[in-house]
Amino acid sequence: MEAIFTRRSIRRYDDRPVEAGAVDKLLAAAMAAPSAGNEQPWEFIVVTDQATREEITRVHPYSQMLRQAPVAIVVCADTARSRYPVDYWIQDCAAATQNILLAAAAIGLGTCWLGVHPVAERVEGVRRLLAIPDTIVPFAIVAVGHPAEQGGRVDRFDPTRIHHERYGR
Repeated sequence: MEAIFTRRSIRRYDDRPVEAGAVDKLLAAAMAAPSAGNEQPWEFIVVTDQATREEITRVHPYSQMLRQAPVAIVVCADTARSRYPVDYWIQDCAAATQNILLAAAAIGLGTCWLGVHPVAERVEGVRRLLAIPDTIVPFAIVAVGHPAEQGGRVDRFDPTRIHHERYGR
């Protein structure tokens, strides 16, 4: 519960590297997410190369923190795995992304979720840059590093958003 309530988007990172074992923990947490029909459509690209992270900032306008964050995890969906007529991979990849954020908070790392899908120019830019095949959709990028800022705990609970039995009750 502590990771849920203290997790914040971090946009400034110090210069310490993120250990490979920590990245493995984040990916294991991502793959523990629920998925529709147990499809597990996710694929992950771990980007540690500084030049590649710099290139991402050219195709994603809100990704400037990747200049400092030592790791970027690109969460993708393999749409060829889909057995359903609707795109449940979106929820599946969102759950995997959230698991990365929470796992990182639990082990003292900072993260920032950068949306890629459904913005076509971001999808195509990331796809081209990372040589992602057409059946794989880049869904999000997670900046990962040791935080150089603290977000603090924020209480966002709002009982006016809760309805019982029917909307408006």
